Amino acid sequence: MTDSGMHNTKNGAEKARSRVALVHDWLTGMRGGEKALEAVCELYPKADLYTLLHKRKSVSSVIENRSLHRSFIQYLPFSDRLYRYYLPLFPCAIEQFDLDSHDLIISTSHCVAKSAVRTGRAFHVCYCFTPMRYAREQYDDYFGAERVGSIVSGLMFPILNSLARWDTATSGRVDLYIAISQHVADRIQRYYNRSAKVIYPPVDTKFYSPNNMTPEDSFVVVSALVPYKRIDLAISACKLSGIKLRIVGDGPDLNRLRQLADSNIEFMGPLTNDAIRDLYRSSKAMLLPGEEEFGIASVEAQACGCPVIALKRGGAVETVVDGETGILVNQPTVEAFAEALSNAQARSFDQSIIRKNAERFSAARFRTEFKSTIDEALNLSVEN
Repeated sequence: MTDSGMHNTKNGAEKARSRVALVHDWLTGMRGGEKALEAVCELYPKADLYTLLHKRKSVSSVIENRSLHRSFIQYLPFSDRLYRYYLPLFPCAIEQFDLDSHDLIISTSHCVAKSAVRTGRAFHVCYCFTPMRYAREQYDDYFGAERVGSIVSGLMFPILNSLARWDTATSGRVDLYIAISQHVADRIQRYYNRSAKVIYPPVDTKFYSPNNMTPEDSFVVVSALVPYKRIDLAISACKLSGIKLRIVGDGPDLNRLRQLADSNIEFMGPLTNDAIRDLYRSSKAMLLPGEEEFGIASVEAQACGCPVIALKRGGAVETVVDGETGILVNQPTVEAFAEALSNAQARSFDQSIIRKNAERFSAARFRTEFKSTIDEALNLSVEN
């Protein structure tokens, strides 16, 4: 390429970066997806942020202080608590955002954000947490007859089936997919017939760190309380083993989970990051009983030197080293997890090895990989 060609390519990339829109599904809490969004916001401090709805003071100041654009979902009755019931309206809401003034769109998506409509000149990068799970393999977890009743389940099936078709049909609105794990990249290939580069999410390994506390004889779960997380499995395994379990988080599954629990199970609700870090440091191990796309909480636990007992599926296979930084459980059964709990109680783990494994997922590494990937893609788009 000539010097003049290289100069034009760089100018093209700089121009695209100057008008950036970030699109996120919804802002109702500071979970793994929002921690990734926070890192992207720091990379693009002048970008506008578009989201279906925003519950005030539910996310970090980096996100709260952004120029926020909300959809009509924000103004529907009780949307801050019942937004999931408006799921059939989400496609319409995301497509109504006016992104015409932006040249670079970065969506952080597990639902509909990746289907935002862009102009022909814009370049769209999707940091994909997962293709829409509710409408596909996890339909029964959310809308099965046992969850919502046979009548509601029957009514929701054609709606979610239509939503899945729309999700696939709009996958071409993205120019570049970046997946949070190889597990998610495989899903993107399966559902969208698109390849995806893998960049693991950012983990604050400076904040989450060991302090040489002696672990207590108790275990911890840090999770949104939603069906696919399988917190019920962790509760039943701890009940069978007579082991104390502390559960951090909230969500629509809370009441059902309380009914399953006994006196050894403590629901602690949402906690501050400092309190969660103390729990990681003082727990025998963290439990990750569901199939996770990545499982950022499990890496935060490892950064504190806390081993992880996880189902041997999904992102855990990429983040937990079996026998060294935790135990991978072959089957999602109460008996299998109870056996893993007993094994964890009977052995000790090397905190330095666990910590070193977590450092592979640092926030600094994410920022470098993410920005260089987008810059390279923008340069190639200008050349073409």
